[in-house]
Amino acid sequence: MITSATPRPVDTIMVCAPPPVVLAYGIGVDSTALLVELESRGEPPDLVLTADPGAEKPDTYEYQKLVAAWMAARRIPYEVVRYVPQRFKHWPPYYSILANVLTNATLPSISLGRHSCSLKWKVAPQDAYLKQWAPAQAAWQLGQKVVRLIGYDASPADTRRYAHASALNDPLFECRYPLREWNWNRDRCAARIEQAGLPIPPKSSCFFCGAIQPDEVRALPTWCLRLIVLIEARAEPRLRTVEGLWRRSTRTKPGRITDFIRGERLLPAAEIEAIRRDAPTDLIRFQDAASIVPLSERPTMEAWIETFNAGLMEAA
Repeated sequence: MITSATPRPVDTIMVCAPPPVVLAYGIGVDSTALLVELESRGEPPDLVLTADPGAEKPDTYEYQKLVAAWMAARRIPYEVVRYVPQRFKHWPPYYSILANVLTNATLPSISLGRHSCSLKWKVAPQDAYLKQWAPAQAAWQLGQKVVRLIGYDASPADTRRYAHASALNDPLFECRYPLREWNWNRDRCAARIEQAGLPIPPKSSCFFCGAIQPDEVRALPTWCLRLIVLIEARAEPRLRTVEGLWRRSTRTKPGRITDFIRGERLLPAAEIEAIRRDAPTDLIRFQDAASIVPLSERPTMEAWIETFNAGLMEAA
């Protein structure tokens, strides 16, 4: 029996901290504008996360350094993650999409009519990192979803991407698209970046992506062009339905970027033929030699690529 002298139980309300907010940063115009605007509003994300496939264009890596310094000056946590394969079917371990296609004598999935590159090399490593990130684990223990910010703008192209992405239900993440909430298109994003005193980022993609445009190929340094020739030469014996990285020839461009490089004289014809003739064979010899070395001591595919880039294949 409760009397007037009995203390009344105190009502308590459990207040949970809001779930952490993570920005998926692709180093492009949209995600850079989103980052800049959130910081200016006093709402910086708890973490900015970039997945590096290991083969972005050189200009993109330079821009990444600039924005990383910008974030560090504002104490915005920033992490770069990579996909780490667990099994290596064709002997030498690889740790980039470039080494992957060379190891397996194939082309990136977009050149084969699929779109799994982003899932494997960008989405998967971010998810893997966040599953080990303490703030995310704490949120999930409370039944919350981690808020993932995606830089899709209000343009027609991104509207199509948004329509697909927004239909997916993820038990761990709540995806938000602030640029669309603000009705910002690509031009508005570019203007916001300039307003913040930053240069406009270059178009982000692997330098051998099948979606790369001719003008982007023309702007590539020589070492990237040489690797494009190598990729197509290495994959050529196994190709059945496509010609090369650009898939099939059209009236405006060839199916092989190698043919474009030759036609535009971006590399000497003799160098192109030497790469096509010698490099794939040298690579196969490297793989065969690596196969008899214990895995813990086995040289990586990246080691062979460094030798190729230095022009030392025959001395290797």
